[in-house]
Amino acid sequence: MLCSGKESSTTGSRIPCVLCPFCSADSTQVIDTRPIPDGVRRRRECGDCGERFTTYERVEAPNLDVIKRDGRRERFDRQKLLRGLARAAGGRPVSADQLETVADWIVAEARRGGPEVEASRIGDLAERGLARVDPVSAIQFASVYRNLRDLDELEAVVTRFKDDPLPGEDQLAIDGSIPSGPRSNIGRSRKISSSKRRGHVPQP
Repeated sequence: MLCSGKESSTTGSRIPCVLCPFCSADSTQVIDTRPIPDGVRRRRECGDCGERFTTYERVEAPNLDVIKRDGRRERFDRQKLLRGLARAAGGRPVSADQLETVADWIVAEARRGGPEVEASRIGDLAERGLARVDPVSAIQFASVYRNLRDLDELEAVVTRFKDDPLPGEDQLAIDGSIPSGPRSNIGRSRKISSSKRRGHVPQP
């Protein structure tokens, strides 16, 4: 369906509308536009039901191949990455927009090295991006990605977060509050309702 809005200044044709994902109305309008590493993110509002949602316009970038641990190569799949991030953040206070932003940052960082990237590099970036948004999600991701077997291996992951600085808010450009606060709180000790306190890994 085509909206009856403004005509394109370059082609003279009608601009295709974006249907509301809640009520399917075509009376949606852009209320905010922000650049992202590989395109534009638009916040839209439906004129019928009043709901708001986000759409993305991305540049068709050059192919990126992922080199697996066994030497095989496969084409980078952004949706596969997003599904992995979403599984790690399941049940956590992390929004879809935050995951999209983390994925954008991962893609931008991965492309810095050229048309190929090691699978381990993608995993490292995913851990760091999630740690900036929600430390628990990062640990859940690491527990599967690294097949963590005990607390010593978990502590090694947290220590690596401490030694390798996490991306800042300006790099991820995440809207809204971040569940973990302005800095990652991985390992921050909390009061335990017992006579003894358990040791925690120092905060990165």
